[in-house]
Amino acid sequence: MRSVRPIHRRTAVQRIRGFLGDIFRQADGILLALCCAASLFGIVEIASATHYMGTSRHVIVQAGALAIGVAVYLLVSMADLNELSKYWKWMVLAEAVLILLLKTPLGAEGGTGNRAWLDIPGFPVNIQPAEIVKLLFTVVLARQLVWLREKRNLNDFSSVAFLLGHVLALVGLYYMISGDMGSALVFLFVFVCMSFAAGLKARWFALGLAVGGAGFYLLWNEDKISDYMKQRFVLLFDHTMDPQGVGWQQNRSLLALGSGQWTGQGLFHGTQTQSPYSVSLPARHTDFIFSAIGEELGLLGCVAALALLTAIVIRCLVVAYRAKSRLETYVCVGMASMLIFQTVINVGMCLFLMPVIGLTLPFFSYGGSSIVTLFLAMGVVSGVQKRSLPEWLR
Repeated sequence: MRSVRPIHRRTAVQRIRGFLGDIFRQADGILLALCCAASLFGIVEIASATHYMGTSRHVIVQAGALAIGVAVYLLVSMADLNELSKYWKWMVLAEAVLILLLKTPLGAEGGTGNRAWLDIPGFPVNIQPAEIVKLLFTVVLARQLVWLREKRNLNDFSSVAFLLGHVLALVGLYYMISGDMGSALVFLFVFVCMSFAAGLKARWFALGLAVGGAGFYLLWNEDKISDYMKQRFVLLFDHTMDPQGVGWQQNRSLLALGSGQWTGQGLFHGTQTQSPYSVSLPARHTDFIFSAIGEELGLLGCVAALALLTAIVIRCLVVAYRAKSRLETYVCVGMASMLIFQTVINVGMCLFLMPVIGLTLPFFSYGGSSIVTLFLAMGVVSGVQKRSLPEWLR
């Protein structure tokens, strides 16, 4: 009996190692490495940007979210996206439930003025439903696009109306309940990119742009857009307007970026990033973390951050190109478009080129639910990469 137990122990260890080895082999190591590098970069800057608070809570939460995110990435890499998409009806239901939960007592503003968070009693962090809804929406839209291409004509008026009905219903419901324009615009951008990849003709985009522009003009003239939001847009053309009010955030952001010059003032040494005063750089660990990077690590640090995000996007598009099914291609394009839009808008906010609409920098900004869902999204891309390989390489 004594000689048998060690054998059983070794066998159990070998099985665990074999199981973990299978998981790692099925995951896209390049994409995982890029995502981890960007997240670790972000954690370092979050540690610096929150140093003045005298607490390490934000770093602990972000590091814990990263660990969970890696585990989720590896597990999701094993899933078959084509099989998961068969449950699209449940995904649509989940989208509606997550958004409607914002109307319940669980809904919270989260310091942004938008009711875009769920504050669950006993849960250590708030959850932003939009992050999960983005992923569900991408999979459902991809399945709709495939069905329209195979069963109907994608460029028929009825097909376009069907797609628009889906996205506008989702955007309208979410915006009316949350008031979060940033996430609502992400849905629209993902829709445009995925529809373009599926073969929707340019005339429909031109028509949509014209109708959207006319609608925005009418809403503006009829005072259906809040004065605060109007000021955000007008401010882009006149940076001197209300510098102590609506223009304060972006003025401080430009000051931080400019003071960093080429190499920055050094981690934990940024004038505004380390300042405990409220008149300094706002939201320096969330919306304006790119400005904090620029102040402390300079232009080189900003370029490094953008290079990592660009590499992640390119990897998603490479996987989309190699995918074996249309649905997988469209989903990967949708994941890449989410990253592109959020990056462009966030960096544009910091550079005073885009209005402040509350979109964070992917992988870098503080947010536990954001990090986990980003790794979940990239895990889906990783699974597509694995299934695109020849059988002998899987």
